[in-house]
Formats: sequence, C-alpha cells, structure tokens
Amino acid sequence: MSAVAAMPREAHVEYLLRLADNALVLGQQLGALVTRGPELEEEMATANFALDYIGQARFLLSHAAELQGEGRSEDDLAFLRDGFDFHNVLLVEQPSAHFGDVIVRQFLFDSFYCEQLRALTQSSDTRLAEIAARGVKEVGYHLHHTQAWVIRLGDGTDFSHKRVQESLDRLWRYTGELFDADATDRAASEAGVGPDPASLKPAWDAVINATLEEATLVRPAEQWMDGGGKQGRHSEHLGHLLTDMQFLQRAYPGAQW
Repeated sequence: MSAVAAMPREAHVEYLLRLADNALVLGQQLGALVTRGPELEEEMATANFALDYIGQARFLLSHAAELQGEGRSEDDLAFLRDGFDFHNVLLVEQPSAHFGDVIVRQFLFDSFYCEQLRALTQSSDTRLAEIAARGVKEVGYHLHHTQAWVIRLGDGTDFSHKRVQESLDRLWRYTGELFDADATDRAASEAGVGPDPASLKPAWDAVINATLEEATLVRPAEQWMDGGGKQGRHSEHLGHLLTDMQFLQRAYPGAQW
C-alpha cells in the first residue's frame, strides 16, 4: 500500500481543502483591495498576488474534487459550500481596516505558507508535490515583498510605526492555529502527505524575529490563541466574504458566460 493510500480519503480531501481554502480566501481578500493601494506599483502587485493565490486554489480544489469522487468541480467547491464547510485558518479571513493590516496579515501567513509549501514539495501525494513546487516560487516572492513593506512601515514615520504595530498586536492571536495539529494534520504527517505543522514553527520564528527586529517592531508576548477555522468554526468575516464571492453562482445556478 502506498503512503498516499494509507491516508483515509476523507481526511486527505479535508487536508487539500484546508490548503485550497487558505489560498482562495486570501486571493479573494487581495482581489477586493485592487484600486485601494497606496501607489500604482502596489496595485499591480496586489492584483498579481491575488491571481497567484486563486491559481493555487484552483489546482488544489480540482485535486480535492477528483479525490472525493462525487462528480464535483473546482467551481462547486468554491461557490457551493457554506461557511462551516470551509477549512481555512482564521488569520486569512480577518478584515483589513488599513494598509498596515493587509501587510501584516500577508507577512504572518506567507512566512508560514512558504515553509509549508517547501515541505509539501516532498509530499507522497505527487500531484500535491507538483502544485507546491509551483506555488513556493510565487509565495517566496510574496514574502519578500511583504517583508520589505513591514520594514518600510515599521522603521518609517512615527505614525506608520504605530499603525503597523497595532496591526501586529491585533492579528498575532490568530497565528497559533497555523501550528496546531489535529487528527487531519496527524494523518497527513503519518502518511507523508504533509508536514507536522509544529515542525514549521522554528523557521517561521526565525523569519518573524529577524524581520521585526529590522522593522523596529515588538513581537507580541505569548498569549491565548484563537482557532477553529480548520475545523469549520469561523468568524463573521468569512460569511461577509463568501456573500460577495458566491453571489453570482447562488443567484444564477449553473450560469455560464
């Protein structure tokens, strides 16, 4: 029996959906910010990053749909699931009141996601490994970009420093979920499909600490961490996002251009 076959199909599908939903929700978040950037170059970067995440989500959703074997498509999984059927982490669904929120959310997640994708290039699920190999190049550039902005804002004016520190303090409590393993994560790790999330934390800590030091920002103290997104327990923010994202398909089922 192969390593992939050793992972129960239901858990395997859920694991793929977690990866896909992170990318899909973050792509939707960034797409909604186009025309709201502080400069033209950032407008272009935001649009390109959104497309990168949506592209990754499409590959992952297609893989999950085929493995599920119920005749569903990537569009079905994106537009016809309710909020409790989404498995993204809470961090990516948090709203952005200003540009500092956008950058900090991206930085905290991309620092994790880049390490996760690197590990997934060695997945026993060969199709997932191929998707990860493509995605890690894109997310590596995203991380470089957001790191530069964190440093620019943190070590900038008193106002920008204050705003980005507030963003960091507010979003920090959603980072613990990135590294918490449940039964699905453990099944993926045991089957060689995905890494143990906790194994990614040392590299994440190193990137976070080095960047925050250069940005003259203070890493928040250890605190209670929020979670539950991977198990389908979400904040109200995901509901608002899905209302926008799924409206056309829900209003006109099966509509085609």
